[in-house]
Amino acid sequence: MSEHGKLPEPSALENALSGLQCVLVARRARYTPEAVSWGQYDILELLRLQGGMTPSALGERLGIARTGVSKSLRVLKDLGLIAQVQDDDDRRAQVTVLTELGRDFLARAADGRRDAAQRAMEALSAGEQAIFTELCEKVSAALAMQEARAGADQP
Repeated sequence: MSEHGKLPEPSALENALSGLQCVLVARRARYTPEAVSWGQYDILELLRLQGGMTPSALGERLGIARTGVSKSLRVLKDLGLIAQVQDDDDRRAQVTVLTELGRDFLARAADGRRDAAQRAMEALSAGEQAIFTELCEKVSAALAMQEARAGADQP
């Protein structure tokens, strides 16, 4: 904070990113009103892409500690979005799978992304779309790299 407790004035870029984030989060909430965190959403998406996985495999793939995975799985199970079934190969292990409700949740989220992409295509020329796509990918990569470096610094 600066003098007298005032926050520094945000840049135009910061305001634009904040505004876009607010709109996208509000849109996501309309399509998927369930109380699912971003980390829990990542678990659902990974299950969609990879199929059933053990909690430890989910934690490894997402870089989440065992306690965090357990808490997230409990919430997702309470919402009926996942189920845990016995592993065919190891009867002692539990495999986490998407339920029909979980697949429906992800389908609604995909509908929201497609609708947002359609609105963007209507608002931008083909050239602007290409530039916007490239810039989004560049910023995403830079943010991911920062997170990876921060994670590497953790014990």
